[in-house]
Amino acid sequence: MELERLMGVATLFPMTLAGMLNQRNELICVLANPGSGLNSRDSGAIRKAMEVLGPQAELREWSRDSSIREAVQVAITDGFETIVAAGGDGTAVGVASAMLDSNKRFAVLPLGTFNYFARGLGLSENPALAASAILSGRPHNISIGEVNGQPFLNNASLGIYPQILREREATYARFGRSRLAAYWSVIKTFIRFQSPRRLTITADGQTRTVRSPLLFIARSAYQLEQYGLTGAQTISDDRFAMFIAHGSSRAALFRLAWRLVRKKLVLGRDVDLIDAEEIVVTTRRRRELVAFDGEKRRMATPLKFSIRRDALRIILPERTG
Repeated sequence: MELERLMGVATLFPMTLAGMLNQRNELICVLANPGSGLNSRDSGAIRKAMEVLGPQAELREWSRDSSIREAVQVAITDGFETIVAAGGDGTAVGVASAMLDSNKRFAVLPLGTFNYFARGLGLSENPALAASAILSGRPHNISIGEVNGQPFLNNASLGIYPQILREREATYARFGRSRLAAYWSVIKTFIRFQSPRRLTITADGQTRTVRSPLLFIARSAYQLEQYGLTGAQTISDDRFAMFIAHGSSRAALFRLAWRLVRKKLVLGRDVDLIDAEEIVVTTRRRRELVAFDGEKRRMATPLKFSIRRDALRIILPERTG
């Protein structure tokens, strides 16, 4: 039976559908940001998902005085076999980081702006459909990237992109979350750009020194495909696809961004690509602002990127068609 037809049944008999799909009959904990209940869009989406997940699922929020990690550990102690991150990529990586090597099942209910990780799994951004896919999906172990011990699911970067994230937070605080606000933060950051950074990169033992406004280390084949970038096979082979951006001026950055949006980036002209399993990046600064999955943090240099193999057990939607 097609998923869309099942969802038609769910409208009338949500608990019956939950029983049909939740064949593992396991306890499910849905972890949401404390602010989600204040957002009508998110609260409505969570409510629809919980109706589909059924009585085996419990909604929890981590306390403003605690952390995602503490909430995950409590859920594991309480016997939940599946823990669902209800939010965007930042929430997903926060929950996933606390579940590494636990052998508990991890899933995502996408509520963010871009949702690259959830979309890469093939999850719908419709909350009811996503919940159904979680119930009927299959567990699978995946490898994840780490930078100085910090896990990431989609990408990590340094240079101009962490500055964009900082500007985006200020823009969201003033105008609210939207893709338009996210794009405006890119423009403002480019206007303030001064000069590219000098970086020393050692990838699988080979060292080179470059000047670049951005290093982008990818672990999401889906994200690369969305922008027409090569490297998907590298990620499938459990390696990093690291892009070194060219550009020494504001005009060059705008051209780079325009070509990226149009999926017209050319290797050698716009970016260089390094395929590696281990990467060390050294800069002139003792601490660097590093972005990972929409979050950011200052980290001591050198920055060490490595693959943590089969560390996360996720629920993949059943393939259709």
